[in-house]
Amino acid sequence: MGKLTKNQKIAVAKVDAGKAYSLDEAAQLVKDITTVKFDASVDIDIRLGVDPRKANQMVRGVVSLPHGTGKDVRVLVLCTPDKEEEAKASGADHVGLDEYIDKIKAGWTDVDVIITMPQVMAKIGALGRILGPRGLMPNPKSGTVTMEIGKAVKEVKQGKIDFKVDRYGIVHTSIGKVSFSPDKLVDNAKEFIDTIMKLRPSAAKGTYVKSIFLSSTMSPGVKVDSKLVIH
Repeated sequence: MGKLTKNQKIAVAKVDAGKAYSLDEAAQLVKDITTVKFDASVDIDIRLGVDPRKANQMVRGVVSLPHGTGKDVRVLVLCTPDKEEEAKASGADHVGLDEYIDKIKAGWTDVDVIITMPQVMAKIGALGRILGPRGLMPNPKSGTVTMEIGKAVKEVKQGKIDFKVDRYGIVHTSIGKVSFSPDKLVDNAKEFIDTIMKLRPSAAKGTYVKSIFLSSTMSPGVKVDSKLVIH
């Protein structure tokens, strides 16, 4: 690890590494220790007591954060011509089908979410090797393969996010920006944690939530006392 800057040293000094903070304290502390000059993302990391290699212990889902993520989500809708106006009216950034499939085949993936319809999934299946590793492949379980194109676009724009546990048993997502008030960060964090709890696999034994940390871009992690937020 490189040398810490003066501001980073001050930030590290404010965090008691041996302490587990309440969610309210952690949200305020993350704001206090963030020294970057841009509006940094605030992230939550939850380590779960699951084995993601086993299909019956996979934790995956969607959540609509009450205050959104603060991020301008770029949405591509791949649809038939009769659905294009609906997609555009709902705020999609890019709308079309064959021309965008060709662009993706050529290497273009400058979007955050792709929404499509069941009847065009056959065409999109060929893009799996490009979209899969980037987490962009539409999936009915996450609501990105649907006939309700307009509704799906609005939900994603308002803060609906798709998440899944990684191979280390950690679920990681952004729950807002440093410019958010602590209350909004807490509301978003609680919604995400509650969703994770509802998705507990029946095959997962022992402690389900092992640790929860909040952090922002470039900030130290702040440990949250999970006993205070898990019901």
